[in-house]
Amino acid sequence: MADPVLDIRGLHTSFFTFMGEVQAVRGMDLSVGQTEIVGVVGESGSGKSVMALSAARLLADNGKVLAGKVLFDGKDVLALPEKQMRRVRNSGIAMVFQDPMTSLNPTIRVGTQIIERIRAFKELPKDKARERAIELLTLVKIPEPEKRMRSYPFEMSGGMRQRLMLAIALSMKPRLLIADEPTTALDVTIQNQILRLIKNLRDETGSSILLITHDLGVVAETCQRVAVMYGGKVMEQGDVREIFYRTAHPYTQGLKASLPGAGQEGGKLFSIPGSPPSLLAPPKGCPFADRCGRAMRVCAAEMPPAYRLSPTHTAACWLHDPGCSAGKEGMP
Repeated sequence: MADPVLDIRGLHTSFFTFMGEVQAVRGMDLSVGQTEIVGVVGESGSGKSVMALSAARLLADNGKVLAGKVLFDGKDVLALPEKQMRRVRNSGIAMVFQDPMTSLNPTIRVGTQIIERIRAFKELPKDKARERAIELLTLVKIPEPEKRMRSYPFEMSGGMRQRLMLAIALSMKPRLLIADEPTTALDVTIQNQILRLIKNLRDETGSSILLITHDLGVVAETCQRVAVMYGGKVMEQGDVREIFYRTAHPYTQGLKASLPGAGQEGGKLFSIPGSPPSLLAPPKGCPFADRCGRAMRVCAAEMPPAYRLSPTHTAACWLHDPGCSAGKEGMP
């Protein structure tokens, strides 16, 4: 197997606030292979976006990576000087954020923003950069690209702005594209178009993609492998078929049951009872223990290891310990 494009090992990231240390990511391992689409799924506050920002070294001033490695093409980006890291961000790792309007300047035309991005890191005449900008808008399926070059961001729909952000991210042909909730607040039709576009871009550009989402439906439609995060930790990880058809963690089961049409009685949507734990004082044991209907005494006392259920499938749950009398009873 070829070396992964991205290999995160034992990542710990915290934010230091006036209330104390928020332990947002607490020992995460994740890899993204060549031309692979890997999903990271979980509720808000589970640490998904912080993991991605840590990998791209884009944390806020009060955020700090305390331990771990982030290997990009075999080099630990956490150890690189800032000047070298800027080159990595410009031509190696590109990121598309949740809300395009917070990343676009509303007072500057779309074409100018793309051209400035292209010319900032590649010596091209302005006319050649403009040609490249039109090519990128065509690539992400924006209609009438030459006309749209003169539009302002506020004149474009949410789906079109998201396509624009993908075009800007792809302007330097990155090896890895990190898409953070790229379908948030979009209607179902536009959401499906964006997901198809992401898969097509992978096929056309050869980029690897890390897709962050709270929606298992998005994962099922787009990804090859998926990591399920909760409380700053990876609860379960495997290929998509394993996660959906051999679900091994009660939290993943809860996420599956929350999908519309997932066997609800009386037309009611299922929701996992309780709330995520405070990461100002994270629990000593499994972070999901307080909300888990199958929790045992050991779950609150000690965090379980990641049990290997297949060459590609792991689950951090005491139910999979060989000495657990409850075993896998009730698991799909």
